[in-house]
Amino acid sequence: MTTSDSNAATAPDSPLAVQIGALQGGPADLGQYAGRVVLMVNVASKCGLTPQYAGLEQLHERYAGQGFTVLGVPCNQFMGQEPGNAEEIAEFCSATYGVTFPMTEKVEVNGEGRHALYERLTGFADADGYSGDIRWNFEKFLVGRDGKVVARFSPQTAPEAAELVAAVEEQLT
Repeated sequence: MTTSDSNAATAPDSPLAVQIGALQGGPADLGQYAGRVVLMVNVASKCGLTPQYAGLEQLHERYAGQGFTVLGVPCNQFMGQEPGNAEEIAEFCSATYGVTFPMTEKVEVNGEGRHALYERLTGFADADGYSGDIRWNFEKFLVGRDGKVVARFSPQTAPEAAELVAAVEEQLT
């Protein structure tokens, strides 16, 4: 990691500069991902898209050694599909999908209570030009090594989708 990567990733407008808690308590320290490529995903345990956890974990494992991290951000704003507490969420993800990637505390991604992380993410448009509120669980944001959002993917875009994998690989080169 170069000094410029570190500075850009912790610039005030970078998602990596946001303070957020870790799922198991304490700070998540997003600044530790400066110089890495990060896929930030709002997740839920009781959603039709929950099986995406398996693909997210595979993506995380496949590219972690090249400087890539998936970051799960639990959210209960969509039909109450993430009702559990931190311990229940962690147990479900580990036992059901073997999740090893880091997870933050449960936050709101839309509305008046929108977490600062999502204040930084939602202004970025996807390939179809959509920006604004998170549409559903498993919306994905790819953050480059420089700490800036480089891509946004709809909830229905699977972690193994060619366009998502290509975007990750492009950021890793």
